[in-house]
Amino acid sequence: MKGLADSFVSFYNADTQTNAFAGTPSCKGISFCENALTLPNEICILKHTKLMRKVKVSNLILAIDTGNSSMMVGLYSLEGKLQFCSTLKTVKDSTRDQCAMDLLNVFRLYNADIREVSGTIISSVVPPMTKNLTRAVKFLTGNLPMIVGSGIKTGLNIIAEAHGQLGADIVASSVAALNKYPSPLILIDMGTATTMSVLKGNTYEGCVIIPGLRIGVEALSQRAAELPHISVEPPASILGRNTIDAMRSGVVYAHAAMLDGMIERLEEASSPAKTVIMTGENGAIVRKYCKREIVFDANLLMDGLYLLYQKNLPRQKKGTGSV
Repeated sequence: MKGLADSFVSFYNADTQTNAFAGTPSCKGISFCENALTLPNEICILKHTKLMRKVKVSNLILAIDTGNSSMMVGLYSLEGKLQFCSTLKTVKDSTRDQCAMDLLNVFRLYNADIREVSGTIISSVVPPMTKNLTRAVKFLTGNLPMIVGSGIKTGLNIIAEAHGQLGADIVASSVAALNKYPSPLILIDMGTATTMSVLKGNTYEGCVIIPGLRIGVEALSQRAAELPHISVEPPASILGRNTIDAMRSGVVYAHAAMLDGMIERLEEASSPAKTVIMTGENGAIVRKYCKREIVFDANLLMDGLYLLYQKNLPRQKKGTGSV
């Protein structure tokens, strides 16, 4: 049982609270009754004392984005410096404990201490996972996360029939794009779907939603019996000499040409863009095949979450940095 306490308790904040053992100090975030974890009082007190000595006063901001295909986890200093950014596979039916273990493993991987997290912000387009991810963050840090959604201050003037329909990831990326680049601008996010948004000043004018790069590849393989499942990789040439190369060439070059054409049409509908920005897991592959000059920003979404967190804190708690 002592070994279990060592491995389980050592990851949690050591703020004193009263548990079921009649006033015994325990670790914040752990309910001994709820988890049926029965520890002798001596071990609880010992662990609490050791953790109190190790805890550092720090202000790290945890940013999490849950997409349909992947989940991004980023850790920021209060001044806005990105400490790490990790990408995990989205598992939509994850339990609270599975979410918690995934987060703990990321912190272990980057040699970071989750006890130093003072606040968390989450954007999610996967409602079934949002609840358990929220519970996992509360369980690990002792604090409820901020959720990007209705009521959060963004600084954007969103022109839409229903503001709630705009994805939380698009909102966060838009906030970062306007903070980092001159407008008018076109923002391309290449995730499960490819979205293209038009922003002018602080106004979000609208967007288009297109089937994503990998969706096209999967549909091609599923509907055509003789076409294999392939990975999305840069093609050697636009002229494929075998089936796999021809598929890769078609998917990548066609998506790049589509983006070039759509940029022109969006500019015709609004105004010429000073900046075209691309983010998302598939963006690094496609951007170099586009004819239009495009800036690739891998951490745009994470930066946007940090900025939203700062915008929605009381004035005295805000950081002084920028991204």
